[in-house]
Amino acid sequence: MKLLVLGGTKFLGRAAVEVALGRGHEVTLFNRGGTNPELFPEAEKLRGDREHDLSALEGRTWDAVIDPSGYVPQVVRRSAEALAESAGHYLFISSISVYDDFSEPNDEESPLEELADDKPADRLLEDYSNYGALKVLCERAVAETIPDHHALVRPGLIVGPHDPTGRFTYWPHRIARGGEVLVPGPPERTVQFVDARDLGSWLIDLAERKTGGSFNAINEGVSWQALVETCRDVAGADAHFTYVDGDYLAEQGVGEWMELPLWLQDPEAAGMHVTDVSRAIGAGLVFRPLTDTVRGTLDEAETTDAAGMAPEREVEILGSWKAR
Repeated sequence: MKLLVLGGTKFLGRAAVEVALGRGHEVTLFNRGGTNPELFPEAEKLRGDREHDLSALEGRTWDAVIDPSGYVPQVVRRSAEALAESAGHYLFISSISVYDDFSEPNDEESPLEELADDKPADRLLEDYSNYGALKVLCERAVAETIPDHHALVRPGLIVGPHDPTGRFTYWPHRIARGGEVLVPGPPERTVQFVDARDLGSWLIDLAERKTGGSFNAINEGVSWQALVETCRDVAGADAHFTYVDGDYLAEQGVGEWMELPLWLQDPEAAGMHVTDVSRAIGAGLVFRPLTDTVRGTLDEAETTDAAGMAPEREVEILGSWKAR
């Protein structure tokens, strides 16, 4: 298969390219060459900027295109139009954030978010408040431009090696440091995410089969207890866990998702971690053992100041919880 990847050297695209090359496919990368340009010397590399210069794509054909780097609808539409006659199949990586209501679980037929009148359509806001609506418009751009041979893949939180966000990464690294670890309760509540390597491999499967449709691409959920205990076991850490009631964390002003990664307490977000993934599983998406994801994260993903609870804040909340 001749495969074009728009990007392909950072995170999800990188995982997909590794699989494609491992299967013997002929891979072309189109990007600006600013992120890990030394990766994949065996792949063809076309330089350009999908916002302003797609000329390197002219006069070429590919069996499939993977687009993991589209966030603004006019940019995605421009890429899709440039490739509409030269790509056998177009896989656009969207997000489960496209859904309008997260108070209940969503499947692929759930209503999609509409862009609010006060939100721009030509750029992603710093607070990401228009992220989901822009992804909806990106999906529509692909579907309108390439109606008969496209797939819309909607991941949740993507995790694992080379994760640049620090969100899931916080948990293996924090637990590896040991000591008393604050974990949101209750312990049986589930969280969902997907290893970039599992998602990347499945994207290549879809490209090989030219499978079309819309798919939620995320795991079936693991409990907080299973997650943190797996992190402790893999790291061999001397860590113990204190489960703090979610309502109490909210009362203390703990930030959902970023300050305490993966944690969501707002009733309006109750369905986020129970997204229906049966369609993707039916189309062949499989998940590696959690131990592999944790190990890959510890070995090949760094923490970041942008996500995770500061140590002094964790001590403060644990102290007030036990003294209440």
